[in-house]
Amino acid sequence: MKIERNNLSDLAFAKNNGLIPAIVQDNTTRVVLMQGYMNAEALRHTLETGTVTFYSRSKQRLWTKGETSGNVLTLVRVDADCDRDSLLIQATPAGPVCHTGADTCWDQENRGEFLDHLERTIQDRRDNPDENSYTTSLLQRGINKVAQKVGEEAVELVIEAKDNDKNLFLNEAADLMYHYLVLLAAKGYTLEEVREVLRERHK
Repeated sequence: MKIERNNLSDLAFAKNNGLIPAIVQDNTTRVVLMQGYMNAEALRHTLETGTVTFYSRSKQRLWTKGETSGNVLTLVRVDADCDRDSLLIQATPAGPVCHTGADTCWDQENRGEFLDHLERTIQDRRDNPDENSYTTSLLQRGINKVAQKVGEEAVELVIEAKDNDKNLFLNEAADLMYHYLVLLAAKGYTLEEVREVLRERHK
């Protein structure tokens, strides 16, 4: 995995006795997971290994997150702020981040935006089939059936758009969105790739 880094020269470690606070954010969900501290050696180790490592003030040594639990943080990107005295770490967690077993150190679920959560659930049904799942059964029927369902739901949404029943219209819109995400998963594409196309068009 390519590690991206920005504005990391001449960091202001001296402001806080050689340490810089590092905020860790899930690279996929964008949920803030935890805060730790890094000295120059911890940052260097993180960049060299790709595994997020802090300086433990209580243990007075380098501490790799997950070294005991196995729930490591795989580095994706690191940025320094405008004053060069704090870091934003984007990483992929291997499991719950907090020592209590919670997803985050603020006891929040690491789900992110609902559509992204739904997409990941659909992808999981694709990669780990569940015989009791409608999503799994639809995907197993093949791309033609999935595409057909998207067409059917689109037509039903158009029909409801001609009337004034808010509940029916929104339910059909939800059905179309769900089946659209299933089609993306069946094709091996992601919602983020669609977002990127829209961003490019918006420029």
